[in-house]
Amino acid sequence: QVQLVESGGGLVQTGASLRLSCAASGGIFSRYVMGWFRQAPGKEREFVAAISRSGGETNYADSVKGRFTISRDNAKNTVYLQMNSLQPEDTAVYYCAARPFERFSLSARFSEYAYWGKGPLVTVSS
Repeated sequence: QVQLVESGGGLVQTGASLRLSCAASGGIFSRYVMGWFRQAPGKEREFVAAISRSGGETNYADSVKGRFTISRDNAKNTVYLQMNSLQPEDTAVYYCAARPFERFSLSARFSEYAYWGKGPLVTVSS
């Protein structure tokens, strides 16, 4: 059983940067595809980014491509989401997620992720 704990949320102004971290425990971290999703008030949960087990491949939602960067440090059992040029529409609860063991695709479907963190709130003020 994998446990995920995010950190790094908060309130920032438009154009600012923020880095989210997600620490994993309870499994062999390097064997899990990791992803970030977000859910804005009144909206469905949406895909943000995913990263392969080695970190060599990534997948991004069009809405964040070029502004957000997902990365991981397998030695620290941690995945990151660097968010630059934040906009008010980026305001949401951000969830870290892990795909089931031995599932390799960088899926954008939240139903294909088995483990979830509780999600820090990121608020971008205009």
